[in-house]
Amino acid sequence: MTEPTRQGLLIILSSPSGAGKSTLSRRLLADDGAVQFSISATTRAPRPGEVDGKDYFFKTRAEFDAMVASGDMLEHAEVFDNCYGSPKSSAMEAISQGRDVLFDVDWQGGQQIRNSSLRASVVSIFILPPSIAELEARLLGRGQDSAEVVARRMEKSRAEISHWAEYDYVLINRDLDKCHAELVAILTAERLKRVRRPGLVSMVADLNAEFEARKS
Repeated sequence: MTEPTRQGLLIILSSPSGAGKSTLSRRLLADDGAVQFSISATTRAPRPGEVDGKDYFFKTRAEFDAMVASGDMLEHAEVFDNCYGSPKSSAMEAISQGRDVLFDVDWQGGQQIRNSSLRASVVSIFILPPSIAELEARLLGRGQDSAEVVARRMEKSRAEISHWAEYDYVLINRDLDKCHAELVAILTAERLKRVRRPGLVSMVADLNAEFEARKS
């Protein structure tokens, strides 16, 4: 008797900058072969070494606008005169084959995906820092940004955190290993939900057939 198939998930992972979202995303992708990262479409020009279909789907503005108009964008936004978005068709293909798609997006992108026609497949997770002081320390500890940039990121963090209650799950990243384990536990439970395992119908039918065969 074969294991019942399942439908894939659309995993939204959001957090203020410095709370650990990118690190958790990388670890999840490295550890779980059933999860793939959502490749965004963009109107910006490719940078040296970037490959179309691997790093981004590079589109003209007309092509991008046509995808939005046809409903083939789960979420999209314009940033510094360039457009970015998550194609719906590639996400649908993945989840229909039992693969999960990970979206590293802010609350606005997450809101659009949750309100899309694929909302039934969405699992949304927000990552909180243990404290604002720790969040600032992590940003400063990167050594990548000036004090002015860190200040702007901190200001934006308050707006991001204000949307925590819109998510299905909220994790507090006090310890990265523990937070990763909690993230894995969420995905395991969501994958095992009855509504996401259509193959259970045929499996239960087989079990009932076995009961009938024992009677004869």
